[in-house]
Amino acid sequence: MEAVEMNSVSLKRPRSEDDVANADEIKRQKISEKSKTGNDSGQSVETVTEQPDKCLLEDTKNEIIPNEESEEQEDEELEDSDEDGDPESFADMMKHGLTESDVGITKFVSSHKGFSGILKERYSDFVVHEIGKDGRVSHLDDFSVPVDDEDPSEETFTVLSDEDKKRLEELQLLKNKETSVAIEVIEDTKEKRTVIHQAVKSLFPGLETKTEDRDGKKYIIAYHAAGKKALANPRKHSWPKSRGSYCHFVLYKENKDTMDAINVLSKFLRVKPNIFSYMGTKDKRAITVQEIAVLRITAQRLAHLNKCLMNFKLGNFSYKNHPLKLGELQGNHFTVVLRNITGTDDQIEQAMHSLREIGFINYYGMQRFGTTAVPTYQIGRAILQNNWNEVIDLILKPRPGAEKGYLVKCREEWAKTKDPAAALKKLPVKRCVEGQLLRGLLKYGMKNVISAFGIIPRNNRLMYIHSYQSYVWNNMVSKRIEEYGLRAVPGDLTLKGATAVHIEEGDVDNYTIHDVVMPLPGFDVIYPKHKIGEAYKEMLVADNLDINNMRHKIRDYSLSGAYRKIIIRPQNVNWEVVAYDDPRIPLFTTDLDKLEGKTLPVLPTDGKFRALKMEFSLPPSTYATMAIREVLKMDTSIKNQTQLNTTWLR
Repeated sequence: MEAVEMNSVSLKRPRSEDDVANADEIKRQKISEKSKTGNDSGQSVETVTEQPDKCLLEDTKNEIIPNEESEEQEDEELEDSDEDGDPESFADMMKHGLTESDVGITKFVSSHKGFSGILKERYSDFVVHEIGKDGRVSHLDDFSVPVDDEDPSEETFTVLSDEDKKRLEELQLLKNKETSVAIEVIEDTKEKRTVIHQAVKSLFPGLETKTEDRDGKKYIIAYHAAGKKALANPRKHSWPKSRGSYCHFVLYKENKDTMDAINVLSKFLRVKPNIFSYMGTKDKRAITVQEIAVLRITAQRLAHLNKCLMNFKLGNFSYKNHPLKLGELQGNHFTVVLRNITGTDDQIEQAMHSLREIGFINYYGMQRFGTTAVPTYQIGRAILQNNWNEVIDLILKPRPGAEKGYLVKCREEWAKTKDPAAALKKLPVKRCVEGQLLRGLLKYGMKNVISAFGIIPRNNRLMYIHSYQSYVWNNMVSKRIEEYGLRAVPGDLTLKGATAVHIEEGDVDNYTIHDVVMPLPGFDVIYPKHKIGEAYKEMLVADNLDINNMRHKIRDYSLSGAYRKIIIRPQNVNWEVVAYDDPRIPLFTTDLDKLEGKTLPVLPTDGKFRALKMEFSLPPSTYATMAIREVLKMDTSIKNQTQLNTTWLR
């Protein structure tokens, strides 16, 4: 098998004038409207703020911190504004972005001729189902709640008035100087008082209640049990011993990323986001289905949220004694529609057979490297070089390309004054990396930039050096395939259990390209014993790094390295070509469609357009976009897509 050089093919057809004119209207459609009408827009659906009166609490993005809440709300408003410019200007800005060749993605494994198609014309054309460690694919197919005698009655969720809920929320979050809230019991019976006690304690964690007589009337008094603590831990004493401590459920979400969904749930439930656990994060611009676990929140409370959540649904509830852990999953199953394909039936058959039999190069996808003119791997390289002034400069300096206006002003101020306080004043959104870094510089000063950088959350900091590792890996794999093709050769690496060993001359016939792994650079890996081993060293030397000394004086930034298969062969590969006339109609049913009894519209046998419906399963840490790239023979970068898709508008 010969490796094939890449040439760019259009990913997406130009939109018609009607498409452009109607885009804003389409984006305003909500999932709730879709469930009523059976229609879906076919364009990106913006996140819609849920109604707090119905669901008890407003939807904001981050943890509730009473003295920062107004700042967070302002941040969200600013982040949600200015999302979409006109297509032409966005394409102009993205001229400064990355292409695949910039990050080492240059080879294909198949020999078929590429063809064009539209990926994610509708976010619902890209569906991800998580595969658990037991091999079971997650599906939302049951809204029922496990029967539990310990659960409060349904009246618990309706007994408090909107005014009561508002006052209790302010008490819980210490928004005023009140130390208690009194709720008059209008119809005074023991049963009614019990329901109110249960409602306050279950809906407002951290509050306790007692009954008092005042002027001949009964009142339920709510107060902080543990002093001034805005969000209490889940109530241990109120959870039945016979019930598993964790409620597991399936989260079905549309056009929302996993952390956003968890933050919304935490606000509605009035708990901290860290009591939720999951096995992996999922794409935003997609429909995704995954398992979530939450500590000591009842299925009844979770199911109640389905009445007002617009971008996601919860179901398949069960109680277990363990949380979920990152990385425990076996992988993900993808259902993808590529619309308006131009390939012949023979081209499509060749492409899909190759994907099933050979697979695709296991490149790190474009999302690993950022979308601006300063790639994340450059920042990671500067960290590994211990060049901290360069790290600060790369994060804060002005850059061409697509950015929000306030970030542009912040960068300009930084370039002009190098004054973190002045730059911070230009930045109303404080939770972004730039804001966190500027606050660190303000706190620790310009002579202690390592501590200032350390204010950025650890996962974000490590993202930079992992991006550099991925950049090296992509480049080395392209060189490996160019040099030796798609066969195992002496000096390649393969895994024996968790240990990497070299393939020897006498054993080479016992291995195929699917057995070959290559290292991400680090202090605890070995390298191939052929030309590519030397190429690793040369690339790191060119970056002023020593491949034999990947330990950093700051432990967090020491790279141990890892091994990654160079070719992935997807499992459960199936495909079908269908004809259609209306680009807005769905071409398969989702879990939610099935629960709501929706069926697919009748498709024409000879429509104006053709679509490729494809399904496949991938292991964790592999990129579905790289599999689709192999089918279409296209550049998946935002830069390439936007320029191809808006050319006709010029």
